[in-house]
Amino acid sequence: MSASKDDGGRWERHSDILFGGLPYLLLFLSTALSLVHGPPPARRLLTTLGLAALAALWILGTYTLPTGRRSRQPYGMARTAVYFTGLLALSAALMARDQVFMVFAATGFLQALVLLPTVWALVSVAATSFVVNTVPDGLPRPTTGAVVGYIAAIAFQTVVIGWINLLSSRLNEQHQRRKRTVAELRSALNENAGLHAQLITQAREAGVLDERQRMAGEIHDTLAQGLAGIIRQLEAAEHAEGDGEVWRRHLVAAKDLARDSLAEARRSVQALRPEQLESRTLPDALECLIEDWSRGREAKVAFETTGTPTPVHAELEATLYRVAQEALANIAKHAEASKVGITLSYMDDVVVLDVLDDGVGFDPAAAEAEAGTSGDHGLGLVAMRRRLGRVAGTLDIESARGEGTAISAAVPVIPQEAGA
Repeated sequence: MSASKDDGGRWERHSDILFGGLPYLLLFLSTALSLVHGPPPARRLLTTLGLAALAALWILGTYTLPTGRRSRQPYGMARTAVYFTGLLALSAALMARDQVFMVFAATGFLQALVLLPTVWALVSVAATSFVVNTVPDGLPRPTTGAVVGYIAAIAFQTVVIGWINLLSSRLNEQHQRRKRTVAELRSALNENAGLHAQLITQAREAGVLDERQRMAGEIHDTLAQGLAGIIRQLEAAEHAEGDGEVWRRHLVAAKDLARDSLAEARRSVQALRPEQLESRTLPDALECLIEDWSRGREAKVAFETTGTPTPVHAELEATLYRVAQEALANIAKHAEASKVGITLSYMDDVVVLDVLDDGVGFDPAAAEAEAGTSGDHGLGLVAMRRRLGRVAGTLDIESARGEGTAISAAVPVIPQEAGA
């Protein structure tokens, strides 16, 4: 595109130079032909050369210098009319000396097509035709044939050259429109390229932020909870120093938690689903999770599945599993609950996980607003909400101090085949 643009600009510059120099070229050619045709007497020769020089000066002073040599544009209707009037007068004077200067008079035909609007171009062409057909031989004889032929010649020249002028104007307008269209398209392409680059940058930044949030949630769900469980087992082992069997049981439990946490951390880095879901359905995985969580705790946990269990997209199942995991971790750390109820409901368009406890309760809004300002309190709620937001899910929390807590997480039903 740039090569064609350069070629088009070079052609326009060359044609403008040629057009600007055309009157001088025709004047020089006419003068040379006049001299070759038959040198006139010295006095007549000086008069002809003087008129030719005057014509050159007239073109220079009224056309070339005011408009610039490379400009085809008119510089005002009044000044253009003055220029054409002088040009025709000098052409007539030169043709009166020698008919060969009719070549120079053709300048009026050529320049009228470009420098003047259509109506005035026709008037200038008619005036030029009148000069060309009248000056050499004078007015026609007063006979019908001569007058008709004279008028027909002027009319024919005016119509033909005027039609060429009209066609040239239309082609020039189309050319200018194409140039504007190409310029607008090039500008739009440049703007779109900039916008595309900006969108790519924003998408990359959003992807980095989303991956950071995902990793933060995974670390919270795996390492943080695993380390908290290990600490609890080690603290229990400290209190059981006098009982070797109990001490050993807590130590083995701490080792198992460490291994499981390490495995989950590796799976999180690789963006894999929890190991419990690899070989189990979501209801079975939740049942195992609840069983492991209940071991060694006094709280009673009831788990129920309603509706027809249907395998959904792996990420949706992983999200619900992590939400249940986080909800149980929060109950263990903060709720002091004696009863916990978990329900997994399969509906037509959503899968809902409800977790209820009869613990001390809390203020959900305040907890999320203060997330991270005091230990890890509130971070679990933020992590759950972010997880669900990534899969177009929703999280509702109802709680008040002394009234327990109800958490409801819902995700859309997207079958595994559609998500594969």
